[in-house]
Amino acid sequence: MIPGSLLEVNALVAGYQDPVVGPVSFRLTRGEILGLAGPNGSGKSTVLRAIIGRARIFSGTVERCQGVRTTVQSQQPVRLAEMPVTGREFLRLTGADRQPPPPPLAPLLEHRLDRLSGGQFQLLHVWACLGSAADLVLLDEPDNNMDPKARATLIEVLHESRKEGRGVLVVSHEHDLVEAVCTRLVEVAP
Repeated sequence: MIPGSLLEVNALVAGYQDPVVGPVSFRLTRGEILGLAGPNGSGKSTVLRAIIGRARIFSGTVERCQGVRTTVQSQQPVRLAEMPVTGREFLRLTGADRQPPPPPLAPLLEHRLDRLSGGQFQLLHVWACLGSAADLVLLDEPDNNMDPKARATLIEVLHESRKEGRGVLVVSHEHDLVEAVCTRLVEVAP
């Protein structure tokens, strides 16, 4: 690996029973927010799944820096009908309570998770990743279910996360989101 890299993806062709994406190559370093963009169905989430070992690698390589701590936010986080856990308890359980969340998230902390809107729940999930001790944060369509206000908070939170010195990979088909938060962009073609 090149010194300073957290993640290197080289000529990756990935899928499940058959390849669905590739070849894709990129490098992610500390303090960088890399956007993996492309239309729905282009294989962006498959690249993310290959990185974490949940999709088959047909060719190419995925290398993570030795000892790098990784966290993943999925497109549709599991949400039970009954979740009698507050936002504050959720952050403590996920290890994301090492620092206080940004002020726009404070109102969510005392509410039960099953009482939050879909966008509020998604935003709390994103913060659970960004507020953790992970070096590498993988966000798959982090703005799912978000209204404009929650989306603006997401953008603010992502900008602030650069100060932490971690690497963030944002997978999204929303070009305006990746253009607003990412230091660099990789297009995935269908």
